[in-house]
Amino acid sequence: MASLILSLVRGAATSPFKRPGRPGAVLPAGRETRPTGAVAPGPLAAYSRICGFAESGTLPVTYPHVLAFPLAMRLMTRRRFPLPVTGLVHTWIEITAHRVLHPTDRLELTVYAARLTPHRRGTEVTVVTEARLSGELVWESRSGYLSRHATRTSTDTGAGTDTSAGAGPSTGTDAGAGTGAGATTETTAPTTETTPAHAQALPVVAEWRLPADLGRRYGAASGDRNPIHLYPLTARLFGFPRAIAHGMWTVARCLAEAPQPHLIRTVRADFKAPVLLPGTVTYASDGTGFQLRAREGAGEGGRVHLTGTAAARDGRS
Repeated sequence: MASLILSLVRGAATSPFKRPGRPGAVLPAGRETRPTGAVAPGPLAAYSRICGFAESGTLPVTYPHVLAFPLAMRLMTRRRFPLPVTGLVHTWIEITAHRVLHPTDRLELTVYAARLTPHRRGTEVTVVTEARLSGELVWESRSGYLSRHATRTSTDTGAGTDTSAGAGPSTGTDAGAGTGAGATTETTAPTTETTPAHAQALPVVAEWRLPADLGRRYGAASGDRNPIHLYPLTARLFGFPRAIAHGMWTVARCLAEAPQPHLIRTVRADFKAPVLLPGTVTYASDGTGFQLRAREGAGEGGRVHLTGTAAARDGRS
């Protein structure tokens, strides 16, 4: 915990001096690693409860991302990391679970930055998290984090600087598990984009009433205590009218609704718009795809907060 606090302080101190979008920016080549370690049962149980995962004796498919969050924070608060951690927004995540994991598994975690990509709203970095068990790659994720800044074009170029090639074997983030003031987090950016609310609407399965303290409860379970998730006052300091739910909570809560969450092998989720707390959202799914949308009549017109897909080892979600 002490090292995480130091990372947050360092990130807050260095962010004002970083200029995202400058020509020739490169990513640090090193990796952040955590040696083999056990999963603490208390935080895992609290995380499973707040996200809706049953106690099945397996590790939730999203949990290695939480375990590796301190590594991601160390990486993104390095002096040579080109983007300021303050205001960095989690935009998407892909997860591949190569095998079912259990709380007794002693995972080796590695996090590294793989790619810088020009984005029409700024610059996006791809961060890779890997988990190994006895040297075998058993879980991995790729996440996009956007640093918003003025750009010369409104169209994505698709070009990027990839540092992962030739990096060699590695031994596992949750930018949503322990952030400090303005630090990166598992959330979504305030946006004026209007995804057609019903053009690709999936069948509604459930309606969830989200309490005002959801961000504080998830933060206690995951470690992500970014102020934008905690209280209306602290959220307003960063441009949100109220506290907002963690993006990775929305993903985990949706995946927990799958018939057999422990069999999920691949996940792709895109964060579209923040979920204000308190609030009511609808969970929709067709068995493979899933969405989290604003409740009809809630003043947001069925706004899409999250879209994603999940596939299990037997081909079912």
